[in-house]
Amino acid sequence: MAFIRGLVCRECGAQFDEIPAATCDRCLGPLDVAYDWDAVRRHLSRSAIEQGPPSMWRYRALLPVDPTDSIGDRTGWTPLWPARRLGEALGHPGVFVKNDGANHPTLSFKDRVVATSLAWARRRGMTVVGCASTGNLAHAVAAQAARHGFRAVIFVPADLEVGKVVATAVHNPILITVDGHYDHVNRLCYELAEAYGWGMVNINLRAYYGEGSKTVGYEIAEQMGWQIPDHVIVPMAGGSLITKIHRAFQEFIRLGLVEDKPYRMHGAQAEGCGPIVHAFQQGADVITPERPHTIARSLAIGNPADGRYALRTIRQTGGQGVAVSDDEVREGIRLLAETEGIFTEPAGGVVVAAAARLIREGHIPPDESVVLAITGHGLKTLEAVTDVRPQVYGPIRPNLDAFQALWDRIASLVTP
Repeated sequence: MAFIRGLVCRECGAQFDEIPAATCDRCLGPLDVAYDWDAVRRHLSRSAIEQGPPSMWRYRALLPVDPTDSIGDRTGWTPLWPARRLGEALGHPGVFVKNDGANHPTLSFKDRVVATSLAWARRRGMTVVGCASTGNLAHAVAAQAARHGFRAVIFVPADLEVGKVVATAVHNPILITVDGHYDHVNRLCYELAEAYGWGMVNINLRAYYGEGSKTVGYEIAEQMGWQIPDHVIVPMAGGSLITKIHRAFQEFIRLGLVEDKPYRMHGAQAEGCGPIVHAFQQGADVITPERPHTIARSLAIGNPADGRYALRTIRQTGGQGVAVSDDEVREGIRLLAETEGIFTEPAGGVVVAAAARLIREGHIPPDESVVLAITGHGLKTLEAVTDVRPQVYGPIRPNLDAFQALWDRIASLVTP
């Protein structure tokens, strides 16, 4: 059986059974999954994890699922490697990339959260699932719902990037566009979850959804040789991911799987929608909602649900909040592609740009490790970089003489 003991309010500590609910009915605080930690400790060890499948399900004992649950059975265990050429460009020898742009099946970290929320929904007999999304979550819900026999009803802003609309629609969900930005879509989905009882993965299933994000942190610690890196830079939209990676590290420490040590969680946003970072910079405890205006559409949540908890995570760990311009985002996308062969969505460009600034300003010393959380693939957001004009030579006639004539002119320009 799963080691879940129910839900607990993050604010007042009230306890609940396993129910499809996101907030406490006493204080309106968010609900988290509670575990039987003594049972988890008896069951779990480094060797038990290492013998598990090469997926997020190697951490099954720390997730709200039963042993038979297999939704997203190939999701997770994405690559983490030392990004030496990127590090050289940034002037830092200890840069690592955790690339969830290689996740299965839809090339973003959202595959993880969908796997845990749909596993819980299936166990509870739900047949209709859905979400409010800026794109990646819509794609992940549509794909995994199709594979596992759910009916998907998905809501997105009407001006969503074409690539994300197509990537979602091909799985044949009921896809509904809504006039307005993400926060409008989100409010509508809260009403629908209440009215229809559907499993809206980031609404009434949010407690179980969020647990999937922890697996990013588990994998980072294991792939770093069972140790926590000195720094992690995380893109922030609703603010949940940075809190869940932090929680994953704390859970591994609690279980004795990694050594306790200081580490810093840094949050990155785009300047055109950076309510969490702006609160950090102002020393505020309250997040002021913002109207999004940025190419980093996957981060364009102006009223982040977990914003104050993300803010708390940054401050508790001694991290920094960084907001970068759209030009810096584009440069970050280009730099990661040119140095590491990774084409990331704008959220990844935000992270690379934030890393450049944190290193330049001395917040990340050269003798400390830093992991960049890359959360999605760039192929779904080509619009963000369509103004980049690649250098293309030609056309030439299809013969050696034509090539040689061209090469004589450009060799000095293209030689590494």
